[in-house]
This record gives sequence, structure tokens and C-alpha cells, in this order.
Amino acid sequence: MEILTYKFNWINLVDLVLVLLISWQLFVRVKGSLAFNIMIGLLTLYAFWWVVKYFEMPLLETILGGFANFGVVAVLIVFQQEIRRFLLIIGRNSFLGENKKWWNIFPWKWKLEDPDELDFETIVDACQVLAETHTGAIIIFPKTSEMRFLAASGETIDANVTKRLILTIFNKTSPLHDGAMIIAKGKIKAANCVLPVSDNPDLINKFGLRHLSAIGITEQTDAICLVISEERGYISFVKEGKITEAIDRELLIGLLNLELKPKVKYE
Repeated sequence: MEILTYKFNWINLVDLVLVLLISWQLFVRVKGSLAFNIMIGLLTLYAFWWVVKYFEMPLLETILGGFANFGVVAVLIVFQQEIRRFLLIIGRNSFLGENKKWWNIFPWKWKLEDPDELDFETIVDACQVLAETHTGAIIIFPKTSEMRFLAASGETIDANVTKRLILTIFNKTSPLHDGAMIIAKGKIKAANCVLPVSDNPDLINKFGLRHLSAIGITEQTDAICLVISEERGYISFVKEGKITEAIDRELLIGLLNLELKPKVKYE
């Protein structure tokens, strides 16, 4: 076997370390999800195919070989969300990333502070009223894009952020209250937007559809999400698929400022 004659040198060692690091990152990203169980199933089938091939069982080898031949396509289909999230992490942390300070030295990257900077206290005030009245709501704060693909699933608003408007949109008699609100570049961009639902088996039986939707959009993008529980009447903060429940006002405002306030500005 080739693996037995494999010779180690410093290039091969670097190669091995990189493969292990990438494999570990992929494992961390898919662990606990439905895709993880599917991955185990695919690996089991592949291993069984090698056993069948070794013992020269032609019928089973042909059947399982069909699965093995389409393994790459199956991985792309099954793990499309995880692959998207992994590529997003690479792009966000790349030296060419939008938020890297050295990249902003170029003239075409100079930018002034957004004149429509969000007033997080106003948003949190509205969320507290919604929580007190047990009115469910989801508010999304994109970090690197306006999520136009998501906004297209709802109604375009493009209005200034005010407490009264947030309460009006999420009023239980409003036709826009069921979906999510997108706030980007200092404005309410859209409302009644449809979100992808998390398929994490550890969360499906713990949370309702609204919370699973908030978790799902943060699993697939780098957005920050606030979700108000209709049943329990509390506010939760969601980031990268992780949810912090029943968060208090001061901590919530601090987290929003930390995650969303512009950090690099050039004049």
C-alpha cells in the first residue's frame, strides 16, 4: 500500500498539519448538526465499500461504488450550509477582508462614519415593550451585507429606525408581524422576511420556529439577531448559531455596540 511507503519530510509534515487543522475546523462546524450524522453515514458506507472491494464481492461493490462515485456531489448537497459558513469565516478573516485595517489605507477604501448610526437604546426600548406585551419578533442586523436576497422574501420598508415603527410592524394585528425585520445602514430595510430554520437536532425540541429561524440565519451568515419570545416574554441575543436567553437591557446594548458599531473610520 502507498501509505506504508509514505516518506515524511518538512513539506509533508506541513501538509499533514494543514489537513488536520482543516478537518478539525470542519468537524467543529458540523458537530451537533443533522449534517454531522449524515457525514458519519457517508463515511460508514465508504468504509464498507472498501471492505467489500477487498473481499471481492462484485454485486455489493457495484452498488456501493455508485454511492462512492457520487460522493463529492453528495457532500456538496448535504453540507451546503456548512460549506457556506466555512467559506464565510475564511473570507471574513482573510488578509483581504473588508474589516482588515491595512486594507483601508487604499484611497478607494476610505470612508466616513455612517451618518445614520443606529440608536441601540431606541431599538432595545422597543424590544422591551414587545417582551412585556408577549409580542413575538425577530430583528436581524447584517454585518457585511444588506441581505437583499433575504429582504426580497418580505416587504421593502427603507425607513428610519424609530420605536413607534418597530412596535407598529410587530403589532399582532399587522400583516408584517410574522416574519423578520432587517435593520442595515441605519434603516429598517425590510419586514416580514422569511428565514432559514436551523436543523441542529439539539435545538429542534428545545425552541420554537421563531427561535430556530433566528439561530438558522446566524448559522448561515455573520448577522446578529434579536428574538423576542411570545410565550415567555423575554429577549434573546443570537450570534453564530449560539443563543443567549433572557438577556438584560444594559448587557444587550453593550453587545450590540460591541458587534455593530463601526470600529475603523477615515476622514
